[in-house]
Amino acid sequence: MSDRILGAACVVVAAGMAWAAQDYAAPFSYEPVGPRAFPLLLAGLLGSGGLWMLLRPSGHDSGLRLAQLGPALAMIGAVLLFALLFTWLGFPLAVALMSLPVGMAFGGSWKQSLAGGIGLGLLLFLLFDKLLDVVLPTGLLAFALGGR
Repeated sequence: MSDRILGAACVVVAAGMAWAAQDYAAPFSYEPVGPRAFPLLLAGLLGSGGLWMLLRPSGHDSGLRLAQLGPALAMIGAVLLFALLFTWLGFPLAVALMSLPVGMAFGGSWKQSLAGGIGLGLLLFLLFDKLLDVVLPTGLLAFALGGR
C-alpha cells in the first residue's frame, strides 16, 4: 500500500468521522463546546494529514514496508490500551503511557517519548478541562491531587 493510498483512506475516514459527528448532541447542555468538537477536531487533523500524503511530491512516496509493520502494530495497540484504560488511569496518564510506544515508533528514545507524553497529556488536559471546560477523567491522579 503506498502513502498516497493511505492518504486517500485517511481523507475518506476523516470525511466519515465529520459526517457522523454532525449528529452528536447532548440532551442537555453540560459543556460549552459540546460532544461534537473533539471528533470534528480529530477528523480535521486526520483529513489534513491525508491530504498532505496525497499532495506531496512523489519522491517521498515510500510505501508500507515490512519493517514498518512492527511500529504500526505497536501504535495500534497503544491506542487500544488508551481507549481501555482512559477512564481508570485518567486522561493525562493515559496519554503519557500511549505516547511511549508511539514516540519510540517515530525514532524517539524512551525518555524523550515519555517526557513528551507527560507534557502532551498535561497540556491537553489543561486545554480541554480549564480553557474549553470539557470534563476529562483524572483517574489515578485524582488521588494524588486530593480528589476531584
